[in-house]
Amino acid sequence: MTAIPAAPRGCTNFKTRQLARLLSRHYDQELAQAGLKTTQFSLLSHVLHHGPLAPGELARRMGLDASTLTRNLQPMLAAGWLVQAAGADARSRLITLTPAGRDKHTEALAHWKAAQKNVNATLGVERVAALHALLDDCTALLGPAQPA
Repeated sequence: MTAIPAAPRGCTNFKTRQLARLLSRHYDQELAQAGLKTTQFSLLSHVLHHGPLAPGELARRMGLDASTLTRNLQPMLAAGWLVQAAGADARSRLITLTPAGRDKHTEALAHWKAAQKNVNATLGVERVAALHALLDDCTALLGPAQPA
């Protein structure tokens, strides 16, 4: 591992965004084989594990604003992987995973695992574990995601 300097060098926002872009590109290339982007896989995963969810709750859990969630949902609703149905009352809606969405998630999961395995091999499991711990700590210190 690289030695940690005594003081930060450069812009933290730029460095984290740069890393996020590189990681996203890596996962996107792998998930493209299943016809998904990382954002779509994440959406399917959230609904699979926490759904059915109201759109507002789904956006909150994913750290997205409502318009970003709506934009991300549209192609997935059109593909038939998710449905938006009536909730408990006439004004509420719930996002639910369809059987086709469950199948798409299962197909994509193998590709996500391959991407994760490659990241672990490239960076080293110890570095990835340290990165996860540091990211979790920083997320807790900066507070819950606040949509802009």
